[in-house]
Amino acid sequence: MIITFGKTDSRIRAILLNGSRANPAVKPDKFQDYDIVFIVNEPDSFRKDHTWIDTFGERIIMQLPDAMTYITDKSGQAAQSFAYLMLFADSNRIDLTLFPVSGLDTYQQDSLTVVWLDKDGLFEGIADSSESDYYIHKPAEQEFAETCNEFWWVSTYVVKGLYRKEITYAKEAFDMHIRPMFMNVVAWKIGTEHNFEVTFGKSGKNMQRYLSEENYKHILQTYANHSIAENWKALFLITELFAAFSMQVAERLALSLDISQQQNVMQYIHTQYELFRKEEL
Repeated sequence: MIITFGKTDSRIRAILLNGSRANPAVKPDKFQDYDIVFIVNEPDSFRKDHTWIDTFGERIIMQLPDAMTYITDKSGQAAQSFAYLMLFADSNRIDLTLFPVSGLDTYQQDSLTVVWLDKDGLFEGIADSSESDYYIHKPAEQEFAETCNEFWWVSTYVVKGLYRKEITYAKEAFDMHIRPMFMNVVAWKIGTEHNFEVTFGKSGKNMQRYLSEENYKHILQTYANHSIAENWKALFLITELFAAFSMQVAERLALSLDISQQQNVMQYIHTQYELFRKEEL
């Protein structure tokens, strides 16, 4: 249907498939999106009248992120593009982006790309679709240092929230701030073990492939419920894992690691926990 539509509309000059459906290494399932790019002439004509998307079927819900003011983060986004995120009644989802032919010199091509239609030879010679753009990247010295500092600094916020029994504050600091830093280090650990030629996946969905059963089990145990006691346990565990993994990354990549920062914060966490326990008796 998508290709047929592109063939019959003269404004559409090429159709590209990106994402997991362009990745031969991914096992297909019904929740895979169709990540589509239409390379078009007259992009404004599409945006002025959205009824053309009705061609693709009955929709359950749609979002136009490039038309949103308050919700969507547009930092780093190509101003020329315009996206339609659509979930259909048959459970298929299409994330369709319009991109003008006139702006192709600024188009950032994705390594996960399959050319579905190319009327003008715009994408002749394109390489076979691969995951290379999504390989775990090797951290620079400063990136590694800042990641470690952010993890240990915000860990003290989690302590404050748990000590005060402000679980929502503690959970936000844990999940929104220290966990992303932790996941960076998990990814880098995996990267050092596989020559940085594997993918971590969104939210670390691929990490189980590369971690020991014990490490993966411990990481899952850092996802605590709303219990104060369980979140103390999770904090102790994630700091121990971070200390071990960051040491491994630093050694394998010859990066500097501030051990005193790590030791000081771990001691602080244990001290505050003991004070918390005494107050609970």
